[in-house]
Amino acid sequence: MRGNSDFMPLTPERAEVVGLKALGWLAANDDLLPSFLNASGASISEVRDRASDPSFLGAVLDFLMMDDAWVMGFCQAQGLGFDQPMRARAGLPGGEAVHWT
Repeated sequence: MRGNSDFMPLTPERAEVVGLKALGWLAANDDLLPSFLNASGASISEVRDRASDPSFLGAVLDFLMMDDAWVMGFCQAQGLGFDQPMRARAGLPGGEAVHWT
């Protein structure tokens, strides 16, 4: 396992791609989508409208990272390393200010 000094956020462009993939994965998940909508306060139409908003994609990744099983399911479905959501979040607006307390 690498230490924090080796942690590198994804570029903003790559982070947005991971965020969009996470949004697509959530949208296809009949169990999690209602939870995300409730947690975010967003409607389906707002999700569609804000899909290209990097700040919204950061919120998607914040939600996804609330549960290790969700991260693992998403990453396995997309063929991504388990660190990719966290690295993507760090590359989006607000990601540099995440406090893990």
